[in-house]
Amino acid sequence: MNLALHDVEYRLGRFILTAVGLGLLLTTVMAMNGIYAGMVEDALSIVRAPKVDLWVVQKDTNGPFAESSRVPEDLYRNILTVSGVSEASPVAYQLLQIEHQEKILRLQVIGYRLGGLGGPPAIAAGRPILKNRYEMVVDRKASVSLGTQFKFGRITLEVVGLTEGVVSNSGDSAAFITLEDAQELQFLKSNEAIRNDRVRLQSDLSENPQLAGVSAENLSSLLQSSHIANVILVRLESWANAEEVAKSIARWTHYNVLTTQQQEDFLAKNVIERARQQILLFRIILLVVAAVIIALIIYTMTLEKTRDIATLKIIGAPNSKIVGLILQQSLILGFLGFVFGTIIISLTYEYFPRRLVLLVSDQIMVFGIVIGICIAASGIGIHKALSIDATTAMAG
Repeated sequence: MNLALHDVEYRLGRFILTAVGLGLLLTTVMAMNGIYAGMVEDALSIVRAPKVDLWVVQKDTNGPFAESSRVPEDLYRNILTVSGVSEASPVAYQLLQIEHQEKILRLQVIGYRLGGLGGPPAIAAGRPILKNRYEMVVDRKASVSLGTQFKFGRITLEVVGLTEGVVSNSGDSAAFITLEDAQELQFLKSNEAIRNDRVRLQSDLSENPQLAGVSAENLSSLLQSSHIANVILVRLESWANAEEVAKSIARWTHYNVLTTQQQEDFLAKNVIERARQQILLFRIILLVVAAVIIALIIYTMTLEKTRDIATLKIIGAPNSKIVGLILQQSLILGFLGFVFGTIIISLTYEYFPRRLVLLVSDQIMVFGIVIGICIAASGIGIHKALSIDATTAMAG
């Protein structure tokens, strides 16, 4: 007869409740793992969505997601002349916040040229953008229905399609619009700003005798150009070497060129590094708490079996039998807690505000840690059990 299972069966209700409580604690650990994996997935989804090889950005910057980057829209024409380049397109990225149905909605707006690189990877519902102006494709996560209209500044955009799985590194839904609309939103100044710039320019011209007769209004059109993008996306020929082509583009255009792998590494290691450390600290704290709880439970269960263990010693049961009793109960408790935790997180992960990605490797790691914790935590109970005097069984 297995004494551990027999003892668990004798106190089944309390043992199950304890396992459920431990399972809830492990659910939090699993959720932390899922949040971090989801953050990595979110951060990389916007980089992987266009399926390009190179990112040409402003000199001495690290791309549109970490720093401000501005490049001329027509730079892509020069890049197309570089050997090994198959396609190149200007793209604009901008984070916008609007009020929708009495809620604040944040969107990572991506402006791209129709037929060029940087558009939505797939359309889950509705249709892709077909007109040059005033249409939008939004990620499903934004919970926006087809036909919804958003007013941004001086333009109104209508949602004509939905996509899936493209969000910013902060979890905000992606919204695809044409480059013309994105440039007007990001780079075109308001009427008030234009008037102020004209006044400032006219004042500067008046201070220069050689330019005193020049009207600021005639020059203003030159200063209001919105033909700007944040990055030029580049797709290479299958035979091209990405690093060599990147060096060629940087040498001829004097802009910074990043490979997609460099862009991913930068986002994964720098942009979300602090969040990763924070989550790691929470996981360590929760696992320590789980270890303490298991140790206290096993110790309490051992105290309750003091007379039973003393009886086992009197009838000649070896210490290995008693150690096995304590250790098996600890492992059963940890295993049930892991099972309950896995069931709970599997049923609830879709309801978290941020995306949770449950990886098999993370679950295996948690299971291994739980087994290790159970073995370590049972040490206190084993020490107590071995120190029980056999004569205790005959005490009144």
